[in-house]
Amino acid sequence: MYRALEECIIDLEKNGHLVRITEEVDPYLEMAAIHLKVYEAGGPALLFENVKGSKFRAVSNLFGTIERSKFIFRSTWQAAENVIALRNDPVKALKHPFKNMESGFAALKALPIKKSVSTPVAAQEISISDLPLIQSWPMDGGAFVTLPQIYSEDPDKPGIMNSNLGMYRVQLTGNDYEMNKEIGLHYQIHRGIGVHQDKANKLGQPLKVSCFVGGPPAHTLSAVMPLPEGMSEITFAGLLSGRRFQYSYIDGYCISNDADFVITGEIHAGETKPEGPFGDHLGYYSLTHPFPVMKVKKVYAKPNAIWPFTVVGRPPQEDTSFGQLIHELTGDAIKQEIPGVKEVHAVDAAGVHPLLFAIGSERYTPYQKVKQPTEMLTIANRILGTGQLSLAKYLFITAEEDRPITTHDEVDFMTYILERIDLHRDIHFYTNTTIDTLDYSGTGLNSGSKVVFAAYGDQKRELCKEVPNELKELREYGSARLIMPGVVAMQAPAFTDYASVQKEMKGLADAIHARGPLPSCPLIILCDDSSFLSATIHNFLWATFTRSNPSHDIYGVNSYYENKHWACDNVIIDARVKPHQAPPLIPDPTVEKNIERLFVKGASLGGIL
Repeated sequence: MYRALEECIIDLEKNGHLVRITEEVDPYLEMAAIHLKVYEAGGPALLFENVKGSKFRAVSNLFGTIERSKFIFRSTWQAAENVIALRNDPVKALKHPFKNMESGFAALKALPIKKSVSTPVAAQEISISDLPLIQSWPMDGGAFVTLPQIYSEDPDKPGIMNSNLGMYRVQLTGNDYEMNKEIGLHYQIHRGIGVHQDKANKLGQPLKVSCFVGGPPAHTLSAVMPLPEGMSEITFAGLLSGRRFQYSYIDGYCISNDADFVITGEIHAGETKPEGPFGDHLGYYSLTHPFPVMKVKKVYAKPNAIWPFTVVGRPPQEDTSFGQLIHELTGDAIKQEIPGVKEVHAVDAAGVHPLLFAIGSERYTPYQKVKQPTEMLTIANRILGTGQLSLAKYLFITAEEDRPITTHDEVDFMTYILERIDLHRDIHFYTNTTIDTLDYSGTGLNSGSKVVFAAYGDQKRELCKEVPNELKELREYGSARLIMPGVVAMQAPAFTDYASVQKEMKGLADAIHARGPLPSCPLIILCDDSSFLSATIHNFLWATFTRSNPSHDIYGVNSYYENKHWACDNVIIDARVKPHQAPPLIPDPTVEKNIERLFVKGASLGGIL
């Protein structure tokens, strides 16, 4: 268990999990580019000891592999897992009170403790401009905090036990922010801080916010944990770190005594400023939009403070490890929340929120010979109405029957569904609804649509293992390539506008229909580059589900409506880039060339790649 970030860094270094970079490195693009290369190579954590323009060191890639993440939490992992399991299923504690007593004591010892003595992080007051101002991507709006712990309290019930600790990105420089006096706070819908701000607004008072950076790694992970009802992030931080969360108050602001840095400030009702662009986890830039501006009160740093950061981009990235850790720690939480669910998997390769795979159950009508999705549709509605899962666009759901399946084998899972789905019955749309704030495939910020593909019953078709002749030499749609069984990518002319594309898609669907039935290929993907889309399953998942809005971009061969239900013989998803979508993340070639100096023999990272 670590009392400080530096203790973790020393431990990682002793055990071969960390490398020090002694050369001066520019926080503008270079640090991020180095991180990306090392992460992709499965390399170690990185301690930047000489950050240009700042006296503070910086560390990245702490959670770059699931093995390293588990190493960091090796002494407290089991206790945290046990306590969460009890919260998910409290009946277990009643059935086995003595067996679970140890977990109860662990949870009790995790309660936060207030300290009145001086706190290390308050040892020096600094300015925003003193921090390592790290910019990750060329078109980013400025420097951002990428691993913050944003703390706020319920204005109706102040105090640490009614607080929210979340990870919302913070823009430190750029745009219209007054340097050292203002920073941008980007939080999305369904976030705890939003509830607190709404209450503060109604009370006519500003919301006090503290931004903790660094401290024990457990505090960072706690800020992204979806915890069971009644368990606070602060308590979990103490549980996972094996040490009670220690805090104090300065000028009415909560201070994490173990943090490396703390930024305090206020958010006032109705006061926003442009925030962004920012290279995000979908693999594109989230664009500039008005978000709350935080008026900086004070900035603190402990002696020899270390600035932790990550780089966000097209998955997989370091935050992929967060997702894996969360999945392993929360275990069966989703089963407790939604009866009948066996698995729900937010597909990382597709940017997490755009695509969900789920396995449910089908128990409603066991006496009927005809097998079709019934209970699964109820489960699908529950999934799409639950927390962050409600931001998904595509949900593929099935139930096991003739063989076991898992949502984590993407090809096998989709094959299972495509073999069984009835395209005349099993596609269900939700239009004019909410999607992820960072997803620009929809009709506006937070606005778009959803679709459920539900499949159950006996196998209905054999899926094609090569491109069917019916999809070859179709006018302007050349270079058809097989992605996986039953799924074909077709290269198409560049997207123009929806009015023109409606006619274009009708012509394509009619041309395919005229060539006769094509049951072996239930899913056709239109794209700008079929070689790219078919090169890897990850390319297919990323481009298809981040670049399409179900209500606008799904078409069908021989499609029709019956009693307002849409049906077709073959689904066509238009995954071409649209003019209104955000640009993809592309590294700066000059920077890529510059950082090669660090990977040559004799340099800090020589032999890493």
